[in-house]
Amino acid sequence: MTDDDIYTNDGTVTLKNERAIKKKTGNWRACPFILGNECCERLAYYGMSTNLVNYLADRLNQGNVRASINVTNWSGTCYATPLLGAFLADAYLGRYWTIAVFSIIYFFGMTLLTLSACVKGLEPTCNHTGCHPTSTQTAVAFVALYLIALGTGGIKPCVSSFGADQFDETDKSERKKKSSFFNWFYLSINIGALFASSILVWIQMNVGWGWGFGVPAVAMAIAVCFFFSGSPLYRIQKPSGSPFVRLCQVMIASLRKFNVKVPNDKSLLYETSDSESQIVGSRKLEHTDKFRFLDKAAVETESDRNKEVNNPWKLCTVTQVEELKSIIRILPVWASGIIFAAVYSQMSTMFVLQGNTMDQHIGPNFKIPSASLSLFDTLSVIFWAPVYERFIIPIARKYTRHERGFTQLQRMGIGLVISLFAMMSAAGLEVFRLNYVRKNNLYDAETIPMSIFWQAPQYFLIGCAEVFTFIGQIEFFYDQAPDAMRSLCSALSLTTIAVGNYLSTVLVTVVAKMTTKNGKAGWIADNLNEGHLDYFFLLLAVLSLLNLLAYVGIAKWYTYKKVSGYPDRV
Repeated sequence: MTDDDIYTNDGTVTLKNERAIKKKTGNWRACPFILGNECCERLAYYGMSTNLVNYLADRLNQGNVRASINVTNWSGTCYATPLLGAFLADAYLGRYWTIAVFSIIYFFGMTLLTLSACVKGLEPTCNHTGCHPTSTQTAVAFVALYLIALGTGGIKPCVSSFGADQFDETDKSERKKKSSFFNWFYLSINIGALFASSILVWIQMNVGWGWGFGVPAVAMAIAVCFFFSGSPLYRIQKPSGSPFVRLCQVMIASLRKFNVKVPNDKSLLYETSDSESQIVGSRKLEHTDKFRFLDKAAVETESDRNKEVNNPWKLCTVTQVEELKSIIRILPVWASGIIFAAVYSQMSTMFVLQGNTMDQHIGPNFKIPSASLSLFDTLSVIFWAPVYERFIIPIARKYTRHERGFTQLQRMGIGLVISLFAMMSAAGLEVFRLNYVRKNNLYDAETIPMSIFWQAPQYFLIGCAEVFTFIGQIEFFYDQAPDAMRSLCSALSLTTIAVGNYLSTVLVTVVAKMTTKNGKAGWIADNLNEGHLDYFFLLLAVLSLLNLLAYVGIAKWYTYKKVSGYPDRV
């Protein structure tokens, strides 16, 4: 038995910095701890965020528009801070220690938020006229929220990549399991969300916000314990230095050699003779033909040959150049996810506000909180994720002859189509609801006698779209990222959600300003019975259609990365 059969060949080590043994580390034996951590962390996140718009509107005395904007701004920050966490993971700390440090910050944020909702002096004073928070109380709540946003920034970009690191990319049998891991990873997210959107939202609306935020804080503590419990089993990729420095080196070197001609024979471009790349933790990448100007950085001139040690700001390897090309190729795909993220963000804002106006009763006594309707999104994901894995892939494989059934780009495209129908469903329901209000003159009614469960189809469709687009994104950005930049690219995929939330904020702000001129109630009125929320949903549907058309062109243009010594896999 050779070392290749005993040890991993992808550069992973144990926490003790020893070469990882295949039979004792990683693989599915390590994944339960990672999936358990993710399940509890997502329970904490969704348990706090799903109903946040109602907490801000009610306890912090903010109107529909302001509360919605604050939620999307905060949510956007939660998906922007992963760029910081990813940089630290890839460059200095590694994924394991980044998750560990930021999990503790996350827990402190959850604890402070809980205290701000139940400790006298920190919680707002409420009476029959409503709640009256002081500026200090509001500030404490937002400090807690943004501590959570910082904490989640170190976890989000690293956990999925850390889980995928447990499967040796050079081992064919383990490589096949990696695609399944992403499906189960996303399923674990939604198991946590299932508990959050059902039981926790009910606790917040019927028992109190102290308990409603306290349970997620405990869940976060359990998540930390889960993660550390699996430490002896983990395979760890070493940090490889700043990826931004390497990218800048390629750009500077190619500009310095602006007048140098790139040879037609790609074998003449500079690359190390070693079997391994110069970049720690990264395999060599094969040359691709796009963005040939950047190849100038790998052209070896006479002055480069005369130097004993190459200056990386003047001469870069093909692998280093291909790192930058990979990032550039990914960016249009990244941009195509922004509109989808804006659609997804409506579940925690406009869908909740729409549900607030409908009959929330199940039987004569039980009342379901409107935020709990996201339960149908979660159930949809829990249903479709295993169906996709067990049934859709084998059926699709017969027709496409592709080992994954669909390419990653095809999978994401299908999700974009489904999300378009989700917004049309939401708009159709709002048209029906407003017609009912007009016919029965219910403009001043707090709720109308229409069951909130009419919202179920729009939630269910978004859940189905998630299984195709979001899981496809996670897999795509991990697989197409250069080996030493996987955390960064995972963070990049998450920033589509950040920008999508910020886009939603801009849309809500612009729509509110443009449609309230001359004393009009506007599309998104505080009393939605006087507004036109259906127009807002139709606006998102139109943007989704335009985005889909652009995505088709991007997918046809895209070239998958090629790793030296490995078969092409898409």
